[in-house]
Amino acid sequence: MANERGERDRKGDRDDRDNEFLDKLVHINRVAKVVKGGKRFGFAALVVVGDQKGRVGFGHGKAREVPEAIRKATEGAKRSLVRVPLREGRTLHHDVDGRWGAGRVVLRSAPPGTGIIAGGPMRAVFESLGMQDVVAKSKGSSNPYNMVRATFDALKKQASPRSVAARRGKKVSDILSRRRDMDVAVAE
Repeated sequence: MANERGERDRKGDRDDRDNEFLDKLVHINRVAKVVKGGKRFGFAALVVVGDQKGRVGFGHGKAREVPEAIRKATEGAKRSLVRVPLREGRTLHHDVDGRWGAGRVVLRSAPPGTGIIAGGPMRAVFESLGMQDVVAKSKGSSNPYNMVRATFDALKKQASPRSVAARRGKKVSDILSRRRDMDVAVAE
């Protein structure tokens, strides 16, 4: 009896953990397998999942029914979460490029109030990530799978001043002061 209750409690905890994530369906694709009796249809789903606090992941699932494909994709996305450092919890620390296959993306940090200026699959990634201000441009392939993977490639290159300082063996203030000095030099 107690064991059953314990299992139920753990399942309840899992449901609470699942509720903290925002999942967005990016793309659904109907595929057909031609067999002797005709065509057998299946579905492939691409889903982006994030906690809106700097963690995001994507996954794709394939099944005969749409809900099952979405469920599989969501589970895969939750297993592949990555943490992205955000400046002030709203934008990128620096501009970055990403690519996957023929898909190329350019992500730029933006001042407060800009909003998410991005199209299609990239917008879903930024909303799930919790990013509020960013300007993004996609070049090359418009395939949603390639665009999402190129966006993740760019986000993985993102580095916070703290991690850069640790890597160089310097203080965070030294790195940030150099950045301000460069901003002043560019403005003049």
